[in-house]
Amino acid sequence: MSQNAFVYTELQISAPFDQVPWQRINNAIKAQPGFINKTWLSGVGNLSAGGIYAFDSVVNAQKFVTGYFPEEAKGFGVAQTTRVFDAVATREASLDMNSAHYGAKFDQIPGAFVYTEVQLHVLPFDNGPWRDFNPILKQQPGLLSKTWLSGLHTGTVGGFYAFDTIENAKRFAIDYFPTETKALNAAFYTRVFDADATKTASIDMASPFYA
Repeated sequence: MSQNAFVYTELQISAPFDQVPWQRINNAIKAQPGFINKTWLSGVGNLSAGGIYAFDSVVNAQKFVTGYFPEEAKGFGVAQTTRVFDAVATREASLDMNSAHYGAKFDQIPGAFVYTEVQLHVLPFDNGPWRDFNPILKQQPGLLSKTWLSGLHTGTVGGFYAFDTIENAKRFAIDYFPTETKALNAAFYTRVFDADATKTASIDMASPFYA
């Protein structure tokens, strides 16, 4: 299956990842229509749990975030965040950033992931400034990969990044990224995740970062 949509999720919980029933959840998610892969996420500092997913279509991604996932969050008794992104629109920009979601390989497995979203409306995505930003992003210490994200309907611009270490991921999210959004005069959202904690669960879900 070819990916046409990405989904980001995060549950408002605080639990060490080894206490998350990921095996049960993995089995349930694998049965969802159009599911291709998932990379599990465990929040640095707050121990939230979530994921970045690839789906074969926007329709199936929407079914996931309106059907299955709210019920999963309800089962935990917690609030949740979900986003759907157009994977087709960002393919060229992501390929230029060594995106694992588009088949890129790297010599080491990630030590951390970063999720970003900027409060801008950029539609179509290709009219945005990604060609200006990619050369600068490639110079960030420890960056292994970026998958660009374009919000379905909203046109928000964001990304899912893989870094070699948590330290470099935090440096990017705390020091560099706010300078980028200040230049754009836009509010933003960032999250840093511990990739080591979720490696086994992500491999079980065909995460492209461990292929």
